[in-house]
Amino acid sequence: MSESPGATVTLPEAPSAAQPSKALTAQRVLPLRRPGRWIATAIVLVLVAQFVHGLVTNPFYQWDRWSYWFLRPTILDGLLITLEVAAYSAVLGLIGGILLALARLSKSPVLRAVSWTYVWAFRSIPLIVVLIFLYNFSALYKTLSVGIPFGPAFFSFDESRLATDMAVAVVGLSLNEAAYAAEVVRGGVLSVDQGQHEAAAALGLPKGYQFRRIVFPQALRSIVPNYVNQLIGLIKGTSLVFYVSLLDLFGSAQTMGSTYPGDIVPLLLVVTVWYLILTSVVSVIQFYVERHYARGATRSLPPTPLQKLRTGLTDLRARVRREAAV
Repeated sequence: MSESPGATVTLPEAPSAAQPSKALTAQRVLPLRRPGRWIATAIVLVLVAQFVHGLVTNPFYQWDRWSYWFLRPTILDGLLITLEVAAYSAVLGLIGGILLALARLSKSPVLRAVSWTYVWAFRSIPLIVVLIFLYNFSALYKTLSVGIPFGPAFFSFDESRLATDMAVAVVGLSLNEAAYAAEVVRGGVLSVDQGQHEAAAALGLPKGYQFRRIVFPQALRSIVPNYVNQLIGLIKGTSLVFYVSLLDLFGSAQTMGSTYPGDIVPLLLVVTVWYLILTSVVSVIQFYVERHYARGATRSLPPTPLQKLRTGLTDLRARVRREAAV
């Protein structure tokens, strides 16, 4: 196409790199659609809603009787016994587990063999068998004595006077707990880097000081979560002491259920809720203990539940503002 002489042809300016076009600036990145996630979430919410609805509206649960029994003195007395048995057994079991773990890690073949045999035996025998055996221990040994083997006894005592129901329960649970705690402690000690042992030995520190001040504090990061699982199992395992005539939480509910057969389900729900409360408290304590021993091992401490809630609310407000501004 010919142009007249002297005419000026004006071409449109190409958009510069520094100033993108309006069409490009109007675009924004859209998140990837995930319909499967939304469908799964909807299904889970429907199932949870149905479960809660059935739990609340089903008259078979008798929630009015549950509220009657929940704080009854009989139940609270059983709860106190459960706490006492669990506390004594946890302390004694942990002490026994530490001693067994040290014996297993020692260079003495006798100590290693005895420790391994103990752990093997008590991890193989059911707890209920141990409790019943200890409950009938006086039938096998009327008296217990301490002295020289095949020689004179320094002193002896009547086993039946010492073997109270509480003592049988605590001893049985402690013996069983020590076998599992020994493996937890041994695994935690072995998780400490070998360079820590070598550095402590190079400084000329005594073996006991090395273990107390260097090895064991680092091993606790691995021991705490595993032993808390054992502790939760111990709390639930205290329900077996009912079979050695000790009326703990479960035993008290069973006794009341025999007297009031129509309240068996509410009484079982009372026991369930109390065990949920106890294990929840232990889980909260576990979180803060793990957070304490995480200092120095992580760049930032894990956030507490309150901090997580504040962060979630802040992110939600920021997202709402961004959506409103578009």
